[in-house]
This record gives sequence, structure tokens and C-alpha cells, in this order.
Amino acid sequence: MNIIDQREKNLDDRAYRDISELETYAENTQSALLYLTLETLGVRDIHADHAASHIGKAQGIVTCLRATPYHASRRKVFLPMDICMLHGVSQEDFIRNNEAKKIKDTVYDIASQAHVHLEHARSFKKNVPAKAFPAFLCTVAIEDYLHKIQKADFNVFHPSLHQKSTLLPLHLYIRSWKKAY
Repeated sequence: MNIIDQREKNLDDRAYRDISELETYAENTQSALLYLTLETLGVRDIHADHAASHIGKAQGIVTCLRATPYHASRRKVFLPMDICMLHGVSQEDFIRNNEAKKIKDTVYDIASQAHVHLEHARSFKKNVPAKAFPAFLCTVAIEDYLHKIQKADFNVFHPSLHQKSTLLPLHLYIRSWKKAY
């Protein structure tokens, strides 16, 4: 029920106050789904749960970034206000698809937080049971987006971010075969 409660709260159409509020939302939605997947796989392990927590947070942050152009086209911005204020960025800057350095710096800070969570999750890899790895294959798509946004110089509106990643299935297969996330 926590997932549903969090999704209902998210219907408010307001930005996250700070990055920790976005992380809490991601923990209660994305991470919760990963916990359920682990349960389905028969994995009950503290290290797997800890990795799932950080992967879910990374996924939630990346989802927020990926959705920014869509939401901005509807005059809504859900990025953490604390980071926007730190760089002097208004919601109107995002709505106007402004490509100023301060926008890119804001996106960089948010994407960096997702990367930190992804790397932290990977630090548990040695202790995570092998049968948990299929649950964590979503990290391939997370990492792919983080690489693409880095190549786009953290311009969240760059057209290359909307193109399909043709190598994603291959990367998924390789990670699955290597039992890596």
C-alpha cells in the first residue's frame, strides 16, 4: 500500500522540495517494486535489499529527469527546488526549454545523485546472491540514460535523449550473462 499512497501524494502537481524528498518518493515506489521482485525471486538478503534501495532511488531520479521535457511542455516542473534555487533556475526556465549553463548545472547535480546511488548499489555486488541479479537489470537502462545525458552536456532537452538505444538489448544480455548489474 505504500506504493499507492506515494503515487497518490504525487498527484499534487508540485515540485519536490529537495532531493531527499525525491529520493523518499523513489524509495517508496521504485525501490518497493524491486523489493517485491526480490521476494518473487526468493531472495531474502540484507545486501540485496540495500542494493535495491539505491537502485530504486537512482531509477526514480532518472525517471524524473527523463520526464522533464514532457512535463515542461505541459508547464509543470518536478525537479527538486533546492537544487534549482542553488543554481538560480526558475521553473519557467525549464518550461521555455532554456539551454543555459545554469540549467545544465542543475541537471548535472541531479544526475550525479543518481550516479552516486548506482555506484553505491554496485558496491554491494560481492555480497548480493546471484539469484537477485535479474531484479537489478534495470541498472542497464539507468546507466544508459546517464551516459546519454552526459554526452548531451546535461541538456535535458537534447533530441538524442529521445532516441532509442539500439544496443540496450545487447547490454542487457551481457549483464545478464555476466550476472552483473
